[in-house]
Amino acid sequence: MLGDRLRELRQRRGLTLRELAGQAHVSAALLSQIENGNADPSVATLRKLAKVFDADISSLFSDPNAPSVHISRPGERHLLSAPRGQISYERLTPGRGDLEVLRADLAPGDASSAEPWSHPSSECALILSGRIVVSINGEDHELLTGESVTFDSRLPHRYVNDSAEPASLVIAVTPPTP
Repeated sequence: MLGDRLRELRQRRGLTLRELAGQAHVSAALLSQIENGNADPSVATLRKLAKVFDADISSLFSDPNAPSVHISRPGERHLLSAPRGQISYERLTPGRGDLEVLRADLAPGDASSAEPWSHPSSECALILSGRIVVSINGEDHELLTGESVTFDSRLPHRYVNDSAEPASLVIAVTPPTP
C-alpha cells in the first residue's frame, strides 16, 4: 500500500525515481524497494518524502479504498523503522486519514525522537508493558504497565524508556501525523 501510494504521488508530480531521490536526499534504489514493497522506510525517510510532496507523513499512507473493516495481524503490518536508539512503529490502522494507531517496542534507552516535537493532533498512549517516561511540554510523566496518557500533541513531547527493561505501548493519534 505505501509503495503504491508513493508511486502514485511521484508519478502525479511527473518525477522519476532518481529525481525524487535527489529531492528527498535518499537513494533511488531505496525508493524502488519501497515502491515494490521490498523495504520498510524509516520515519526519517518518510519525513523527507513528505517534505518533497509538501504533505504530512500520514498522506503517504492514505488509502481512499481502505476497507470499512480492517484486520491487523502480527507479521503483516506496515513497519515504520527508525535509527537505533529511537522508536519503531507497527501500523495497526489502514490509513483512512481519520485515526492512526501504532504499536511500539522500546528497548532500554530508546526514545521516540532525539528531542521533543509537536504536531497538530490529539494523542493517547497506553503502556502495554514496562515503564515509559513521557515528556510533555517540559514536564516528565512516568507511566507503568496499564496506565495511559492523553494530551494535545501540539505540545512538544516524546516517549523514553529510561529503565533497564524493555517496554511496549500503543499510541493513537487523530488526525494522523506520526
